[in-house]
Amino acid sequence: MALNELEALNRALFLAIDATPSTPALGIAVAAFVANGLIWSIPLLLIGLWLSADTHRRETALRGCAVALVALGANQLIGLAWSHPRPFMIGLGHTFLAHAPDSSFPSDHATVFAALCVTLFAQRMTRLGLATFASGLAVAWARIFLGVHFPLDMIGAAGVAVAVHIALTPAWRHAGPRLTQWAVAIHRRVFAAPIRLGWLRP
Repeated sequence: MALNELEALNRALFLAIDATPSTPALGIAVAAFVANGLIWSIPLLLIGLWLSADTHRRETALRGCAVALVALGANQLIGLAWSHPRPFMIGLGHTFLAHAPDSSFPSDHATVFAALCVTLFAQRMTRLGLATFASGLAVAWARIFLGVHFPLDMIGAAGVAVAVHIALTPAWRHAGPRLTQWAVAIHRRVFAAPIRLGWLRP
């Protein structure tokens, strides 16, 4: 498929999902909460994994952070190399969410969800992976629905997250366990008092 045809499909899919002035206000409000609010489930998930005191879960949290951060860095480089306008920047559709006029591709929100999702599945945490996948899909839909992203921005985000996870896997197998031990040692030193009181697990 030629680039022009792909962009035409991208725009057509966007217009099929994008809300309109006739969309009920409640629908817009729910979508806005999903678009901006569900991202906070990611740090809560990571904190929960870490506070479980399970070595495998702690390593998964650190690995997920690493994949997400590197993937977000890759997004910045992609945006610098190829700046793709957001729908409202070219007067396409309707926008119901304030956003800076920067490059739309790939979506940072979707990248974070995809990075955690692929890490959870790779670490065989299937239930958490499925929950993260469902939340990520909801956020991706909401941000298209509200007019700040195209569908291909979300597909691109997933591709970046998967590529970064694959690229980091050899290094993580070598350094991941030691990094986890180091992080646990810092945790035990910083939170020594709450740990002694039984408020936190070591």
